[in-house]
Amino acid sequence: MSTIATMTADELAHAGLRLSVDGVVATITLDRPAVRNAQVPRLWAGMARILRELGDDVRVVVVRGAGGTFSAGLDLSLLDPAQAEEEGNFIATLASSDQEIIDQIAIYQEPFALLSDPRFITVAVVEGHAIGAGFQLALCCDLRIVADDARFCMKEPALGLVPDLVGTKPLVAAVGYARALEICASARVVSGAEAGEIGLAQVVAPAAELDGALAAMVEALTAHPHGAVSATKALLQDAPARSLDDQRLAERTAQVKRFRALAGR
Repeated sequence: MSTIATMTADELAHAGLRLSVDGVVATITLDRPAVRNAQVPRLWAGMARILRELGDDVRVVVVRGAGGTFSAGLDLSLLDPAQAEEEGNFIATLASSDQEIIDQIAIYQEPFALLSDPRFITVAVVEGHAIGAGFQLALCCDLRIVADDARFCMKEPALGLVPDLVGTKPLVAAVGYARALEICASARVVSGAEAGEIGLAQVVAPAAELDGALAAMVEALTAHPHGAVSATKALLQDAPARSLDDQRLAERTAQVKRFRALAGR
């Protein structure tokens, strides 16, 4: 499979995205700086396509935002009854059945879920704001490098909504149920510094040092055999849902595959 996604420059621009691939590292940049990288369905569709089409040689996928901010969340034009003609306007969908709306949201969730693919490790580089859908996008990445003055907020409950872009499970995994509930129910701001303290971020640094921190992390993540890292990621992902005996079996099974791979069998 080709490393480079087949999307044209015009398609990427329409989606509000940029894509670059440097060796084994692919960088997806949300590129709608005029609206602080607010998200719309065409952006989600573009991300899903990129993630599906990346080649197996890509080991790290970096997600970041243009213009000094990660993402202000959902483009609020999608919730505006006066803009019902806007592509993906949620008010306009209310004429559909509940099941049709559920099925449509499942499509919107796809790129968020694809970020957990064991083929690669995903890293969110967060500066500025990560609000609502932006917070969830960062949460769906495996690891987060965060500016110390970044601002996270799960805004959906304040808007009368629930987080529905795959962010609830990784939030609980990162900070525990009680802290996750407090963050969501209050819709309060979590600073980058606090994100490091409570386990949301693996690295916290001044904004000017984020690129250096990313380079160091990428070097560490790609230092060891790709197959071993991918298999380990899959084991860790599934561990919470397995019994100890089932996890032991999964480890043994994965190890046999690694032995055979190393032996060329």
